Amino acid sequence: MKIIDISNDLLTAEVYEGDPVPELSPIAELQNGDAYNLNALYAGLHNGTHIDAPLHFLEDAPDVGAISLETCIGPCKVIEVSPGIITGEVVENAFPRGVERILLKSGGKAFIHETAAEAMAYYGCKLCGTDGLTVEPPHAAGQTHRAFLQENVVLLEGLNLSETANGEYFLIAPPVKIGGAEAAFTRAVLISDYIFWSGKA
Repeated sequence: MKIIDISNDLLTAEVYEGDPVPELSPIAELQNGDAYNLNALYAGLHNGTHIDAPLHFLEDAPDVGAISLETCIGPCKVIEVSPGIITGEVVENAFPRGVERILLKSGGKAFIHETAAEAMAYYGCKLCGTDGLTVEPPHAAGQTHRAFLQENVVLLEGLNLSETANGEYFLIAPPVKIGGAEAAFTRAVLISDYIFWSGKA
């Protein structure tokens, strides 16, 4: 079984402008004579590879602890896209229909217009992943997030798809369960063995 880690390291990943820079703070250390090592973590919930819940942009919406695990685990498709802004027209003409989990690979240089988000949701997407820090185009005001999240499409941001080819995989990316939070870290992995997740012998 081949497992592909598509997560970025929380402490070394690029940080979105305005978000806190994560750091570990030692509480106990073996080298100082303590009986064990123990750290506290300071970070924003959107650092590193993470999942956005509807609560991120919608008032009184489900938090990350309420996200269905079935949405975050299952067959997915990795699609390499050109840098720039993906529009609804691009989705209409080039994206697959009926694929519930789509991961977009662009080296972090592609963003999703709200019309594309609407089209992806319409055609059955339940989870959209990106190797960018955000799905939102530069200088936008949350329209793309709202278009996805109001349709309960889970957003998986901050992926590392540099070593991942286009194709079909099995995604495992459940968020850390944090009640009341709008986002949470995830250790996202892909499994490439078709037999494992298809049930075919």
